[in-house]
Amino acid sequence: QVQLVESGGGLVQAGGSLRLSCAASKTIFSINVMGWYRQAPGKQRELVALLTSGGSTNYADSVKGRFTISRDNAENTVYLQMNSLKPEDTAVYYCNARYYSGDYIRDYWGQGTQVTVSS
Repeated sequence: QVQLVESGGGLVQAGGSLRLSCAASKTIFSINVMGWYRQAPGKQRELVALLTSGGSTNYADSVKGRFTISRDNAENTVYLQMNSLKPEDTAVYYCNARYYSGDYIRDYWGQGTQVTVSS
């Protein structure tokens, strides 16, 4: 089991930047995939960015070129650098850790951090 704690959310003007952090309670080196998701009011949770244990990344089309996911294995922390923020980026952002092996999949979620972008 792993606990995830997000931080770094807040209120920012359009065009600004924020960096979200996700601190894990155990080594992230052993986690197959770390990711950031977001959920806006009245909408379903959606993928923002993924980072595999091998270093591959994947981004939602809406954030490509603006957001960057990265990790610090020594700190057991995953980051989401968000630049050129838009009002439509407003949402609660959740950190996810996924373990998988064959048919076994287990997801862990953080409590979320609010990001609000004003126009």
